[in-house]
Amino acid sequence: MNMKFFRLSLIIFALLSFSRFIPHPPNFTSLIALSFYVPAIFGLRYISIVILSFALTDLYFGFHSTILFTWGSVILIGVISNYLNSSILKRVFGSLTGAFLFFLISNFGVWISGYYGLTSEGLAECYVMAIPFFGYTLLSTIFFSVIFETIIFSRRKFILTNL
Repeated sequence: MNMKFFRLSLIIFALLSFSRFIPHPPNFTSLIALSFYVPAIFGLRYISIVILSFALTDLYFGFHSTILFTWGSVILIGVISNYLNSSILKRVFGSLTGAFLFFLISNFGVWISGYYGLTSEGLAECYVMAIPFFGYTLLSTIFFSVIFETIIFSRRKFILTNL
């Protein structure tokens, strides 16, 4: 393993861990933004570090019956980042799309696990009950996306001014 990969892995783990362990509203973490921006900027192979970081923090929070849906949505978000990373508008759109995908996929996992009854009414109830959590997911995705875009802009500006 090279040193760049190791350093970046530690930074990703620290960001995700920090946002999951500090007191926060439900679902207000860096997960979705990291799931999008890490592979968009560094390459798809780095999504494995996001998943590993998610798994390590899940050791503390506990594994659950919908883990394949949550982790699967993180992988899907990473994959779409390769197609939506050519401009700031595409990246922000992509990260918000990631939030929607996470909402749809993870809550489908909740429904399929039988928490709300395996009926169309149960599916609708599952999504309706998840809306408040989705609001926090959107806010956190916007918050962390702004941070990542600021870093990207600052880095490019630094490079251009020092050529």
